[in-house]
Amino acid sequence: MKPNFTKSPNGLIPTIIQDSKTGIVLMLGYMNEEAFLKTLAEKKVTFFSRTKNRLWTKGEKSGNFLDVDEMKLDCDKDTILIKASPAGVICHTGADTCFDEVNARCYLYQLEETIRKRRSQPVEGSYVSALFEKGLNKMAQKVGEEAVELVIEAKDSNEELFKNEAADLLFHYLILLSAKGLTLNDISMVLKERSKN
Repeated sequence: MKPNFTKSPNGLIPTIIQDSKTGIVLMLGYMNEEAFLKTLAEKKVTFFSRTKNRLWTKGEKSGNFLDVDEMKLDCDKDTILIKASPAGVICHTGADTCFDEVNARCYLYQLEETIRKRRSQPVEGSYVSALFEKGLNKMAQKVGEEAVELVIEAKDSNEELFKNEAADLLFHYLILLSAKGLTLNDISMVLKERSKN
């Protein structure tokens, strides 16, 4: 992997940081060759700070490091995409991302991660933890119940009720996927394979 730092007059190329698990874009920074090599060696994202005019490892003061999981170059070799695991909040405002709004599709991956955590680290009083405790049959039953309720609402003209039942079904489906050890990405790959036929 060899980024082309000569394309920019200042030797800096944009670097997009994406959450490995959720797919959410967390931030954008710039790397020079030294920052890139340090990131490769230490597996923690290091940028070249244009305001400080020096190398800056994300989290060096806060402890909210970005641990590198994967690095890719775009087709022109002048932009880097880093998939990383954040150790805490990303933005100086205290937000999880430097971009104001997280789109709804990405939120599903956040929800999926929360469900996974409730499964591995049960929380007292949590509906999700309680459902995992009741077992697979109960989870499958809930998906069936929510599917029937969605079909009933589909026959009426109340859009709000329909959207709420659709959300209930999707929520319980995510729980069932987690119980089966699967993710949205696993199902997306099945759909992707089908689209080739």
